[in-house]
Amino acid sequence: MGTKHVAVAALMSALVVGCGTSDQDSAFEPSVGTTEAALVVANGSQLNGSQLNGSQLNGPTLNQRLVSVSYAGAKRTGMGPLDEVWLEGSTLHGLLDTDELSGVDFQGMQFVGNLENGGTVTLRVDSVIPGSGAQQDVWSYKVSFQDPTDMKWYPICTGADGSPAGAIALENRWDYRQGVSGGGSKIHDATAFTFACEGAAIAKCVHYGYKPWQSVNGVSLEDYHQTCTRMIRADFCGNGTSYTQDGKWVNLYDSLNVQTDTESWTPEAEWNAQGASCFTSQTRATAPIQCADGRLVTSCGTSFSANTLLISETP
Repeated sequence: MGTKHVAVAALMSALVVGCGTSDQDSAFEPSVGTTEAALVVANGSQLNGSQLNGSQLNGPTLNQRLVSVSYAGAKRTGMGPLDEVWLEGSTLHGLLDTDELSGVDFQGMQFVGNLENGGTVTLRVDSVIPGSGAQQDVWSYKVSFQDPTDMKWYPICTGADGSPAGAIALENRWDYRQGVSGGGSKIHDATAFTFACEGAAIAKCVHYGYKPWQSVNGVSLEDYHQTCTRMIRADFCGNGTSYTQDGKWVNLYDSLNVQTDTESWTPEAEWNAQGASCFTSQTRATAPIQCADGRLVTSCGTSFSANTLLISETP
């Protein structure tokens, strides 16, 4: 049977540094407070996973998106389920009787993955990589799913060469539908979390400094992170629909100066967690933007308005 891949929570983003490069290669990943240069990347059209993986579990009986991971039911071979599981930042923690587990203790742990059709799949943490340097609070987990058709394990995230790639564990889950109200939105769910594949929009926006568990000057970065996922995918209408293609260049900066603007590029749009509040005629869009009425504004992006968190520019 051929190699199978799954993209955790199907709307993925293949972010690259230049056209034709892998979404896992040479990514510019600045830390909070980066001011030397604006964040300039080549965008992707999807939300979680890598473009090469596809958006679904490829097995004949698992042709469904993996939409979330349950905290309940986590267990390791030879021991019963954990009494409690939670996240502190991106680090998994658990309680078994009176023993607290965290970080690398989760290697070998199995979780229940929730599929779009209401079914479930068994997930296994194969390795745990602690964060380091400016990203010391960003832990990465390599995770596999068990295909019930052959009982073999396959990575949920892969690199361009097909090798297993890491994922960041983040609280809550996302709506992976496109073109509908709520599409692309973050859903607050105390029962579940997301394994966000490295190289995709959800994970990339963490590396860009928008760590949803952190605050800057007393302001939570949670909405900035969600806004970043909209911007990277050119989800202008805030309904999960991407209007861009992989490899189109975009520059972003924000109202908190996590990322600052040093480029003399053309303003594209002003963004918040619901999508673009306005945009100019100079966008990355590869098709007519369906919500253009009232949002197409010549002066958009020249300054931060009251509800603007990020501004994007095109070359």
